[in-house]
Amino acid sequence: MPRDGSQARARLRAAALELYRERGYDETTTAQIAARAGVTERTYFRHFADKREVLFDGEAELRAILVDAVAAAPDDLAPLPVMVRAFTAAVPLVLANRAVAQQRAEVIAVTPALRERAYAKTASLADALADALTARGITRPTARLAAQVGMAAFDRASRSWADDPSLGLNILIAQAADEVLTLGST
Repeated sequence: MPRDGSQARARLRAAALELYRERGYDETTTAQIAARAGVTERTYFRHFADKREVLFDGEAELRAILVDAVAAAPDDLAPLPVMVRAFTAAVPLVLANRAVAQQRAEVIAVTPALRERAYAKTASLADALADALTARGITRPTARLAAQVGMAAFDRASRSWADDPSLGLNILIAQAADEVLTLGST
């Protein structure tokens, strides 16, 4: 039976995170990550383009969940509530990866190259959401704005949740969206 590589990918992700936390990103090589994971460096590069990408492996799954949720939203729903539905649909994935995500965030926070990649990944997700909204008939400028506001609201909710996990992430996403709506009020 052919192997799909998911176990090797998981070991590589775990090894990279351990090494980045122990030694720092700049002091860690792909050869060290591969050795810690029990694979060759060639195997590492079969799975990841560079040593940054190993920390952003779940992006494709997140993108699919968000885009599918936008497509499945009721036709009469306005763009911001569509964003709330999309990010709420991603909550199970976020919950399943919470421990790793917190460690990853710590490494990213102290590593400029990783912060740059995280910003690029966020922009890419916003573009995918804007495309999905445009496919629903929303004008491109409004779709881009809604996607960016949705990403910002999700970031706000995620940070609040990291500070106080007793609050439900679903609730915090809805609260962040409500807060967006109040920004123009006096």
